[in-house]
Amino acid sequence: MASTPHFLLFPFLAQGHIIPTLDLAKLLARRGAIVTILTTPHNATRNHSVLARAIDSGLQIHVVQIPFPCNKAGLPEGCENMDLLPSFRSVPTFFRSTFLLYDSSDELLQQLCPPPTAIISDICLPWTLTLAQKYNIPRLVFYNLSCLYFLCLKDLEMKGPLIQSISDSDTVTLVDGFKFRKAQLPKSVNEDMIAFIEEINKADRMSHGVIFNSFEELEPKNLAEYKKIGELPDRVWCVGPVWLCNDDKLDRAYRGDRASIDENECSKWLDEQGPCSVVYVALGSLCNLVTGQLIELGLGLEASNKPFIWVIRKGNLTEELLKWVEEYDFEGKIKGRGVLIRGWAPQVLILSHSSIGCFLTHCDWNSSIEEEKGVVVKREKVKEAIEMVMEGEDRGEMKQRCKELAEMAKRGVEEGGSSHRNLTLLIQKHHQL
Repeated sequence: MASTPHFLLFPFLAQGHIIPTLDLAKLLARRGAIVTILTTPHNATRNHSVLARAIDSGLQIHVVQIPFPCNKAGLPEGCENMDLLPSFRSVPTFFRSTFLLYDSSDELLQQLCPPPTAIISDICLPWTLTLAQKYNIPRLVFYNLSCLYFLCLKDLEMKGPLIQSISDSDTVTLVDGFKFRKAQLPKSVNEDMIAFIEEINKADRMSHGVIFNSFEELEPKNLAEYKKIGELPDRVWCVGPVWLCNDDKLDRAYRGDRASIDENECSKWLDEQGPCSVVYVALGSLCNLVTGQLIELGLGLEASNKPFIWVIRKGNLTEELLKWVEEYDFEGKIKGRGVLIRGWAPQVLILSHSSIGCFLTHCDWNSSIEEEKGVVVKREKVKEAIEMVMEGEDRGEMKQRCKELAEMAKRGVEEGGSSHRNLTLLIQKHHQL
């Protein structure tokens, strides 16, 4: 019997995966567990400030860095994170390149003291199952996604042959009646990634259990369906939303990376806006849009006459876009009403502010779709969508529903809540070697 449970965490090398894994690490450590996080030098540096504060506070969190073999993987030097890839075409190579981390991880496990009582692996790292089996350590899978997302992924896997056989204009119907044209699905699902998804599902079926970054009250129907089709119905733990562990203002400001705007300046601007009046626009760390689409988005925000914060990730800050911003005098036209952030934003700090009334963002699948067909959403549609949320007849109902969900989420992570209880059960279950 181990005196203290020790969890070895393997986050996938993308910000949307690393950030919640670090939140999970803090939650586990706050409950008395030892946590070791394995990552690469660039990603360790990128998230250093949040981890350093957690460690300085007395939490038993350890970060182990292993080199990322860019050259061996056929990637440019320094491409240790998905948002650093030169193009979307490199994504399949990047997924496969993580398998090259196996040997270094194996060496780490031989030296780790005390030995881990469980491995918590990102869904996108199926090779960690082999590692867990070699050392007879339970492998848990961390899904930083909803149960519905998983059910859709499962449906896509089952319908893979059908999807390959139909034309781009044909419709695919997924769980709960969600309909997509084949052309709307990521090309990687239709081609290179099908085998990889099969490997993921095989590894997950052979794992000891599943951790969801969700909470039971949010999607009880989907959770029940997952347990019905899954091989481990009694080993499913919903412990989210894990981001709620960030009760420190600095952690909210620096979560994921150093922001491209001073957090005090950002907070001051938000304080000056009315309650629920600001539109926050951020399309994730991977979403690639053509310049024309971004310009239409900007013009739609300008036309909305609403105060807004628009975040444009570095990968989308092309010369063409920057030229338009300057020549159109976009920032001059929106001065006092809009804030343009070039790069990383303190998203949790912003979204938790009372002045935010609308969040315009990407859908999960759009994170991995590169727009190649030009402008899809015109400025008029952007303006219309903002007005519908901020002024439409359903605004009150939507606001009330969001408030109820937020309260449910907070209750879930508090002592006595479903997520708090599930985390306790998870730790207890893996206390033994």
